[in-house]
Amino acid sequence: MASPQNASVDQVRQILCEVIDALESPDYSCKLDEAKEAAGNEMLKMMQIVFPMVVQIEMETIKRHGLSGTREGIVQFTQLVREMESVDAEVSRLHNQIRSHYLPPVSISSTVDNSL
Repeated sequence: MASPQNASVDQVRQILCEVIDALESPDYSCKLDEAKEAAGNEMLKMMQIVFPMVVQIEMETIKRHGLSGTREGIVQFTQLVREMESVDAEVSRLHNQIRSHYLPPVSISSTVDNSL
């Protein structure tokens, strides 16, 4: 696969699965847990500490599949994933699983003031 535009849904699924496997491997999961602990519940710290680790794993994975392991390559791959999410529920599920590693769950308060 030379460019993301040539990627099939199956290839994208495979890459996303490999990223998840790496994130959940003993090597990375401990490092990610430590980074998440250091970031606490602060979104800015999460994006400064945890997000780059996830992106690095994604870059290494797409490079093994013949895509550019650069920032531009990861941007192109992410755009492709976003496009495929709308047509393939599995791609969407896998991408959400990856995002859950660096985005805290959003809780919606039931005490929101709706009077506005």
